[in-house]
Amino acid sequence: MRHDLTSLELFVAVAECGNLTRAAERQHLAVSAVSKRIGELEALAGTPLLVRQPRGVMLTPAGQSLLHHARQMLQLVQRMDEELHEYAGGMRGHIRLHAVASALTQCLPGELEAFLARYPDVQISLEERTGKAIVRAVADGSADVGIVASQVASSGLGTRPYRSDRLMLGVPEGHPLAGRGPVSFEEALAYPFVGPHADSSLAVLMAQGAQACGRTLQQRIQVSSFDAMCRLVETRLGITLLPSSVLDSHMAAGRIRGVELDEPWAQRHMSIVFREPGELSHITRELIDHLEQAAATVA
Repeated sequence: MRHDLTSLELFVAVAECGNLTRAAERQHLAVSAVSKRIGELEALAGTPLLVRQPRGVMLTPAGQSLLHHARQMLQLVQRMDEELHEYAGGMRGHIRLHAVASALTQCLPGELEAFLARYPDVQISLEERTGKAIVRAVADGSADVGIVASQVASSGLGTRPYRSDRLMLGVPEGHPLAGRGPVSFEEALAYPFVGPHADSSLAVLMAQGAQACGRTLQQRIQVSSFDAMCRLVETRLGITLLPSSVLDSHMAAGRIRGVELDEPWAQRHMSIVFREPGELSHITRELIDHLEQAAATVA
């Protein structure tokens, strides 16, 4: 079989969008042109690749297989182009980086700024995701690199150590825990929490901590933004658990009191996750090295 890269790229777009119209818009083509290319791929494969539905499309088993190989082939061509461009003058390339909120709100922005100052022609697409979603994205090739909490299973991916942070309780002024020394998580569980998104690594860690105490975690509200969590604590809707550096500005303004948590798991570690180094572009490997070295300087 002979496949052209344009058709494979269109097929990946359709698979990711789940809809021919949205894929056509993304690729700046007419829907009829996209449909024709998909039909040609199906004729070449000798089997249906998509199941057409009223509101979109789903991949058949053959379509899933083609998606896996098409992504690998397109990534290989991209890496080839990137490395050839490097010889043409200056380090270039495009890196897709997914990270958990804890990394995005603390150290990662500054480290990316330093990296891009060194390689100004590199483009980085940065997205916030939960740990499990990041591992899936790196494994299936929709992300090049991920940063996750270390307790997230990496499913056979390569890992490098990244930053650590310290979790502490954030409570409103006048709360019974305010002004206390280190407290156990079991003591904190007597009060309702303002918690993170249910799929986040922090939410999983809190649930595991409650289970270890034989207690139930009362989550009055769950939001995806750390800043929103702090603001809800300020209005006395509950207490929260966040990295100390996230709470610092709110504590400095006198709106929240920080309380040390006396638990070994309050000291968290993050990891850089990636596929086999041989599958990565040179500039992606440079970013991984840069992040690891930056983290090591403050370890």
